[in-house]
Amino acid sequence: MTVRYWAGALAVLGLAACASSGDVRRVESEVAQLRAESARRDSARAAQLGELVQLQRRISDSLAATRSAMRSLRGDIGNDLYSIQQQMVQLQELTGQSQQRLSELHTQLEARGAQLNAPPSDSGAAAQPGPAAGAASADQMYDASLQQLRRGSAATARSGLSELLKTYPTSERAPDALYFIGQSWATENPDSARFYYNEVVRTHPESPRAASALYNLGLLAERRKDNAGARESYQRVIQKYPKSDEAALAKDRLKSLGR
Repeated sequence: MTVRYWAGALAVLGLAACASSGDVRRVESEVAQLRAESARRDSARAAQLGELVQLQRRISDSLAATRSAMRSLRGDIGNDLYSIQQQMVQLQELTGQSQQRLSELHTQLEARGAQLNAPPSDSGAAAQPGPAAGAASADQMYDASLQQLRRGSAATARSGLSELLKTYPTSERAPDALYFIGQSWATENPDSARFYYNEVVRTHPESPRAASALYNLGLLAERRKDNAGARESYQRVIQKYPKSDEAALAKDRLKSLGR
């Protein structure tokens, strides 16, 4: 009886052990499946997140390129507007003269050119500054020279304006003459243009042409990629001539340069 009792007990314990081992393996299998599914979902989320980051970068790069293009466009528009303003002023100056007056000035300029090209006198006497008898007035010389500049005869215009400065060094037209000599060199020889613009600012700081000369110095600096020099010129325009049209233009150029 005792032997049969213990044999039965051992059989029951063996069945219980087998049942517990099977349950454990089933649970472990389910846990492994859950872990695999969780890893698959995490991988999918990571891939989606990576795509979103790349999309955000592309959008950011596109916005940066657009802002850069807009700054460049504003700069080009500012230059174009300034050029148009200059042309409008030139047109107003030109159309403000009567046809008879233009003919008279043209004749006077041709006469002045003939005098400049005439061979020197054999007397050897040094020419004295000041207007000669019958010489054109400072306004006449200025208007005639400016007309030649409008026609594209830069060299003739420079000769006339230089003669004005020589004959009438203290005339109210002196800063205008210096400024337009600079204008005549702006495309052909920027270094010469810069010299005359600086002369306007240095010798005639109270003249309205000084603000224009400073602004043009900024444009010349931009053209040679000297952004620091351009900013300095624009800031001087704003500080010294805050109420001028050039001050407003200078503010736009500073914004275009990023200040």
